[in-house]
Amino acid sequence: MQATKLPALYLGHGAPILLEDQLWTSQLANWSKNLEKPKAILIVSAHWESAPLSLSSIEPTNLIYDFAGFHPKYYNLQYKAPVAPELAKTITDLLNETETVVQTNRGLDHGAYIPLMNMFPNADVPVIQMSMPTLNPEKLFKIGQKLSVLREQGVLIIGSGFITHGLPYIDMSDPNSKAPNWSSDFDLWTKETLDSGNFEELLKFKNSAPALNYAHPTVEHFAPIFVTLGAASSVAEKPETVIDGFWYGLSKRSFQVN
Repeated sequence: MQATKLPALYLGHGAPILLEDQLWTSQLANWSKNLEKPKAILIVSAHWESAPLSLSSIEPTNLIYDFAGFHPKYYNLQYKAPVAPELAKTITDLLNETETVVQTNRGLDHGAYIPLMNMFPNADVPVIQMSMPTLNPEKLFKIGQKLSVLREQGVLIIGSGFITHGLPYIDMSDPNSKAPNWSSDFDLWTKETLDSGNFEELLKFKNSAPALNYAHPTVEHFAPIFVTLGAASSVAEKPETVIDGFWYGLSKRSFQVN
């Protein structure tokens, strides 16, 4: 039976405390219910920059608790999804003309398992995580293009980050606090640029996006968007926003490209 072609996703992954947010967790759960169940998942998280391009373990291993200052319970989280050695080989074959691909024994980081715990709570879909070997938008876009064929094989490609991530400039005392202007302005620019289908404008975000220094003091949480857009079937396809709104003033905007 031929696999159903799956969309490519970009989502905000929040933090471990996202698991206590009933609205956001329900939004992620409902999103996955409207997707065909993937044969496997390839996820690119803001929390793994590594060159050469690297893949997570193809043997069962522990999660990475790459955060600090949270309740001890979050350091006992488990997500024992099957590993994906066949997908790792396919990724290597697709990229080997332009990328050196390194197989590691690294586990999933919270940019991967926090959203997956909500979207695929049974942990019954094989998962592999891929590093970002660069933060260059054009290069990440091209990597996404090379991987786009995986969607036709039933693989769900996910870029995991945050549309705004100005942690030094937000009030962490209230998840429902009003979004600061720099966050809402950057979010609106992103929405309008996605809606227009102008991926080229997104690739040049450092020159045109408003309030960039506040929205992204460092750009690694925006960067996974380019892998997602590269994996889109056509630059003429407009992404569909599935989740919007703000959390501690940061944009939750998440979308899929069919």
